[in-house]
Amino acid sequence: MPSLKEFRVRIASVKSTQKITKAMQMVAAAKLKRAQSQAEAARPYAQRMARVIANLAAAVSGDSAPLLLRGTGNEQVHLLVVMTSERGLCGGFNTQIVRAAREKINELIRAGKTVKILAVGKKGRDQLKRDHADKIVRFIDLSGFRNINADASGVVREAVLEMFAAGEFDVATLFFSQFKSVISQVPTALQLIPARAPAGVTPPDLKGAVYEYEPNEEEILEALLPLYLNGQILQALLENQAGFYGAQMSAMDNATRNAGDLIKKLTTRYNRQRQANITKELIEIISGAEAL
Repeated sequence: MPSLKEFRVRIASVKSTQKITKAMQMVAAAKLKRAQSQAEAARPYAQRMARVIANLAAAVSGDSAPLLLRGTGNEQVHLLVVMTSERGLCGGFNTQIVRAAREKINELIRAGKTVKILAVGKKGRDQLKRDHADKIVRFIDLSGFRNINADASGVVREAVLEMFAAGEFDVATLFFSQFKSVISQVPTALQLIPARAPAGVTPPDLKGAVYEYEPNEEEILEALLPLYLNGQILQALLENQAGFYGAQMSAMDNATRNAGDLIKKLTTRYNRQRQANITKELIEIISGAEAL
């Protein structure tokens, strides 16, 4: 049985941990509001850009289509861009994204495809290294960016375009977590190259109108596709950021409540041990008095 001093030391230790988790919960809650606003503000732009791309893509085909739209014509080498956070203490947030990526990796390997991984975020890289270290061809650390913005997404976009221009892959798929609420973040896969509009996005209804483009659709797509690619990556980074703070706030709230429960249990055990010690001392005093 632990001594009273050991109980006091452990209770003090748990209380210190509780203060830390409570502070982290409050910080995550404060940052979540801004991150959620940024993610929600970026969604209309990403959706409208996807609709424009879908509308223009329907008018071009074959060799006249830009390379980012038609791809290489093969589907042998797949690049998986796995976006996770740079930090932990966020429950299963990163694990869910990595699990979705692993399922895709296993599916592609069974189909005889070659898989390469571009890891964005330390936590995803560390988890993927356990089983697929040989497939990680590049790692991007965004911890140096104070805020997620177009500069951060530009780093990822340039890495993807550089690898595509070098012929290192045929198909690129982005994995990230779409923010739904504080307790719900949905792992999502989005094909970047060849460019495809996300599921559910349809070309705008022109209501019978006929549009003439100057210059032609191919030239417009050539200019828009890199912007579309950057927009999708930026949207994914913002969704991930909001999801991370939501998951961290929830995880720290659970940790704070668990610490409170543990303090109550330790306090109860401390009081029982203290009472037992007092009772034992009283018995010894009474026994000694009777012996005299």
